[in-house]
Amino acid sequence: MNPLNLDEVREYVNENIVDFHQRRIKSLEDLKLEKLLKKNPYLFKAKNIATAGELVSGLLDAFLSSSEEKLFGDFLEGLAVLIASKTCDGHKSTASGVDLEFFNKGAHYVVSVKSGTNWGNSSQQRKLEEDLRNAVIRVRQSKHGANVQSVLGICYGKTKTSYVRGYLKVVGQNFWYLISENEALYTDIIEPIGYRARQHNEVFLKEKSRVINRFTKLFIDRFCDDTGAIDWVKLVEFNSGNYDLDGFLP
Repeated sequence: MNPLNLDEVREYVNENIVDFHQRRIKSLEDLKLEKLLKKNPYLFKAKNIATAGELVSGLLDAFLSSSEEKLFGDFLEGLAVLIASKTCDGHKSTASGVDLEFFNKGAHYVVSVKSGTNWGNSSQQRKLEEDLRNAVIRVRQSKHGANVQSVLGICYGKTKTSYVRGYLKVVGQNFWYLISENEALYTDIIEPIGYRARQHNEVFLKEKSRVINRFTKLFIDRFCDDTGAIDWVKLVEFNSGNYDLDGFLP
């Protein structure tokens, strides 16, 4: 592998982390109350939520948690492709379900990059297995006799390296080493990822506060009774009311 110039990594991170923060804010600007109200109302009732503001804040935090994981996963995928392009002429793959391909020490690697270890349900994992298997077949057909290794690369976590469903599962420090042969890379990238984080987060929190206030007012108008209490029946009807089963039963 070629030695990795960490200054190039820092430059990439500094430029692209801005896009991550901008996309966070855009997700808030585009959000509608109706989308938040698709979350599980029974859970919030069980947690004894009593005020509209508390409910809206909880719904928004649940939405942002899943949204930000996806957005940051995209950022980490791009970072992994950038690093592999510098160390071993890696490139973003065009194969379905595969994010990265590179060649090192006689092996052609096809890699699907995930942010963390808690990703995907069983059907999504089966789909990944199929996608990686198809990618291996494609490479072997185009490069007869090629030594092809399929990899699930996970950006953070301490799970031990293992073969799962026919592919190699590589996690945390091991993943960053796989694409760089630099044992310290997983810690080297943490400082630039925090580039101007405070300023970006201040802007984000201002927009989040505006959204909470705006949605709280809308929620009170639509889902609180004359006393100001949350009308849980009305909320559950909005979330789950869809009775049409009478047309399908004997």
